[in-house]
Amino acid sequence: MYTEYHKWYSPALGQDMELKLYGHYGQPVIVFPAQNGRWYDWEGHAGMAQALAPMIEAGRVKFFCVDGIDFQSWTNKSIPPWERARRHNDYDAYIMQEVVPFVQKNTGLPTMWVTGCSMGAFHAANFFFKYPQVFDGLIALSGLYQVGGFVGDEGGMDAYFNSPLWYLRNLTDEDKLNAYRRNKIVFAVGQGRWEEECIRDTREMQNLLHQKGVYATFDYWGHDVDHDWPWWQKMLPYELERLGV
Repeated sequence: MYTEYHKWYSPALGQDMELKLYGHYGQPVIVFPAQNGRWYDWEGHAGMAQALAPMIEAGRVKFFCVDGIDFQSWTNKSIPPWERARRHNDYDAYIMQEVVPFVQKNTGLPTMWVTGCSMGAFHAANFFFKYPQVFDGLIALSGLYQVGGFVGDEGGMDAYFNSPLWYLRNLTDEDKLNAYRRNKIVFAVGQGRWEEECIRDTREMQNLLHQKGVYATFDYWGHDVDHDWPWWQKMLPYELERLGV
């Protein structure tokens, strides 16, 4: 399997950031790590790179696994909620001003997909809905789609505009809504252990997108499907296949 490791100093974040890409060709997909996760989890304890190896080696998909800073932002209880949300905005700038141009230069393509599991699904959905002109495909697995559990109602507007279930309710921008309607959207969640809150947010997202006239696939896996990597190793290849990768 072809891989590349990259590291550079991020002006947006004021620190070194790392990423690893997997694959020589195919649909580009940015991968966000799970809560407090890192760029190396994809092939480490998660085992996702191994599970997706046939697709990667066949040149069907090219993954860009980015680093996360949840421990500096949403999960950082040593700073006030509003500051957690503000720090996430620095991460937003890193992704949009540094990672996206890197992927575009690497692939020669203007757009890409996003994916992630658990909190990685939150990040993937948030970037997808904020920037549909760049991200034209989303596969979100077992996520929560608002940050109330991290900041309550004290995160201010920075938290509001990074919570898809909050800002989508009031979205009336037809250009964005039409972009969503053109793009590919999949939400998947199990119905087993540790998925209760994720099921709640996924159903709320389903109702909300239906109200907005946005078609998306919502896939509820079985009651034996837990919130855990062995199931996500099965989910992601399946959902990529159904999108025609």
